[in-house]
Amino acid sequence: MHWIDLRSDTVTQPTDAMREAMMRAPVGDDVYGEDPTVNALQARLADELGFEAGLFVPSGTQSNLIGLMAHCQRGDEYIVGMDAHTYKYEGGGAAVLGSIQPQPIVHAPDGTLPLDVVERAIKPVDPHFALTRLLCLENTWHGRALPLQYLADARALCDRRGLALHLDGARMFNAAVALGVAPREITKHFDSVSVCLSKGLGAPVGSVLLGTRTLIESAKRWRKVVGGGMRQAGLLAAGASYALDHHVARLADDHARAARLAEGLQGLSGVQVVAQHTNMVFIDVPVERHDVLRSALDDARIRVSIGYTPAIRLVTHLDIGDEDVARTVQVLRAFASN
Repeated sequence: MHWIDLRSDTVTQPTDAMREAMMRAPVGDDVYGEDPTVNALQARLADELGFEAGLFVPSGTQSNLIGLMAHCQRGDEYIVGMDAHTYKYEGGGAAVLGSIQPQPIVHAPDGTLPLDVVERAIKPVDPHFALTRLLCLENTWHGRALPLQYLADARALCDRRGLALHLDGARMFNAAVALGVAPREITKHFDSVSVCLSKGLGAPVGSVLLGTRTLIESAKRWRKVVGGGMRQAGLLAAGASYALDHHVARLADDHARAARLAEGLQGLSGVQVVAQHTNMVFIDVPVERHDVLRSALDDARIRVSIGYTPAIRLVTHLDIGDEDVARTVQVLRAFASN
């Protein structure tokens, strides 16, 4: 049996056709701005998503970091979700490397940050406080696509209070597919967007930060400072471009398989389906049963991230097919029956 890997959509393997496109890609030195494949990817995403410029970087973490550092100076503050990736899962980079203070806000159940709470968190201009410069949202958040009206309302708040608005769009294309809109309908509300190409889209490496030319020039300097300047990066950019050409619409397949997985796990003893959104299924399994679950999954060659709490996330992606969903349901049903 082949391994079924449900830990994350970051584990996808490049397809044969993607590898072929990468092998054929014309390349140059991207630090000098001379890689034609990188330049084409940056220009394409900027044009399609409504920005002046883009910057290809190795990771979403770096894209968010240099975006925040381009928006904010030392001693400034950004407002962010308490469970947002930029705050909780990126090593505290904004504070550690940018001297940018995060002001975390508790998420609402739908993934939004309540805008009345956001507004109350904006600091007055006073030497006692950090200067609030930026609101950072994440889409999707735990698989949840943020409502379009909420994005418009967040934009209006930022305009009224003089804040910039950044999107950690690690799974922005999943959100667009789930909402049935063009991605630009999401990105048009933001001053900057980080787009990850190595999750559901299946490219092996890379994210693109999008914004004004001025912001991207600043971010390019910070990219060099944090070691993100790459040379013949067109090999990687070609995989990302192939993913944009061939792997966006098929995200709906991942969402459908996640829904089928959640449906198959409903009603099991000791396996509670908490939620399913886009390509993610969230289940609770009692911690005292985790060792038994690990053993059952290992025997069936299924990889799942099991931590120290009952919460477990299952993620469908490019390399998960219908038979993989069926096998996972079968194994978890057998686990529950014992």
